[in-house]
Amino acid sequence: MEALEKNKTWDLVKLPRGKKPVGCRWVYTVKYKSDGSLERYKARLVAKGYTQMYGIDYLKTFAPVEKMNIVRVLLSLATNRGWKFQQFDIKNAFLHGDLEEEVYMDIPPRFGPNTGQVVCRLKKALYGLKQSPRAWFGRFTKVMLKLGYKQSQGDHTLFVKHSSTGGVTALLVYVDDIIVTGDDLEGMENLKICLRRASWVVNHQTPIEVNHRLRDALEDAAVDKRSYQRLVGKLIYLPHTRPNIAYAVGIVSQFMHNPKESHLTAVYQILQYLKGTPGKRILFKKGENLTLEAYTDADYAGSMVDRRSTSGCCTFLGGNLVTWRSKKQNVVARSSAEAEFRAMALGICELLWLKIILEDLKIKWEGPMKLYCDNKSAINIAHNPVQHDRTKHVEVDRHFIKEKLDSGLLCTPFVSTDGQVADILTKGLSGKLFQKLVSKLRMNDIHFPA
Repeated sequence: MEALEKNKTWDLVKLPRGKKPVGCRWVYTVKYKSDGSLERYKARLVAKGYTQMYGIDYLKTFAPVEKMNIVRVLLSLATNRGWKFQQFDIKNAFLHGDLEEEVYMDIPPRFGPNTGQVVCRLKKALYGLKQSPRAWFGRFTKVMLKLGYKQSQGDHTLFVKHSSTGGVTALLVYVDDIIVTGDDLEGMENLKICLRRASWVVNHQTPIEVNHRLRDALEDAAVDKRSYQRLVGKLIYLPHTRPNIAYAVGIVSQFMHNPKESHLTAVYQILQYLKGTPGKRILFKKGENLTLEAYTDADYAGSMVDRRSTSGCCTFLGGNLVTWRSKKQNVVARSSAEAEFRAMALGICELLWLKIILEDLKIKWEGPMKLYCDNKSAINIAHNPVQHDRTKHVEVDRHFIKEKLDSGLLCTPFVSTDGQVADILTKGLSGKLFQKLVSKLRMNDIHFPA
């Protein structure tokens, strides 16, 4: 129902005289994974298309369907020419089709009182309507033509676009499944972006939802424990080269003992993000100066399970990212400043370790070491020698940081929240901010180098 309302599928109107509404019903299905275990329960509103009358509720119904021959042709070409191959699922495909006919439908069961006087005037296609496949394909074709693609004369489900540099992108559509291949990698990426903007493709820009609320979720349906542990177990090693998923993997690994459906959904989002960004890597460049810098941040009381904060820390040597950590704090912080203060202590430990390595190699660096923090209260506590009652339980960290500051080995510049790259290691972020911080971590894509 949420998808229908978001798509503005209908308007509630009074039934015009002489018009007969089409009925509808809910169809409930259980979706299983490839291993036979339960994935989720699904409810779909379906119109009773068998009650539609030709010439009144619908006219044309034909929509082309791809043949397996053309699929095998593209597979052969991709194999022989080394083309990249991608597959997408269209989210709620039939709901995107625009209706040309005047169609009225009864109010869905459990949606409101069905008196027969107020009905749904359908603006968009709906599952079950006779013209839905044609309406969806017509809408999709218009979008592809607008993007500069040409419809193949040999198969109308094939759309082709040639770039100015001689590259080619081929798209094949089968109902709500799309296959994309070709040698124009930039064109393929632009196509994916366009489909995503149209909210057609389920493609996650981040590995975890912004402001997620993952908890034990005792009311959720349980999932197969071994399958969950195997998936997360494989993900645990990836943050060694992909700091952009370190926080997300750390979160889902907290529920290995009793995984629920919401936790598995979060794991799937990480996998979908990785699938959409296979070329992301850390880029090392030669810098002008050999500096030691660290960024630290904390998400105060972010855990929905025990309200512990998460520390994030990343260090740069000569401008290159060399270490990063996303770590749940051992005790509950009583303030955001305290949480940030503990993250600062973690960052200093990383810097001191790097200092030892460089000294062993007899390599000099430009000092002092810099520890960037976006919390002025935490910075003030670090420089303030006066003991406060509210910070007694973090006195060890305070004296540790103060000692390094007094020695001149370290300084703590303030950085704005927008420039705090460690933020990516403490919480789920919006797509725009996430991409910005990934870039600041000096991560780029081997397929689309900056």
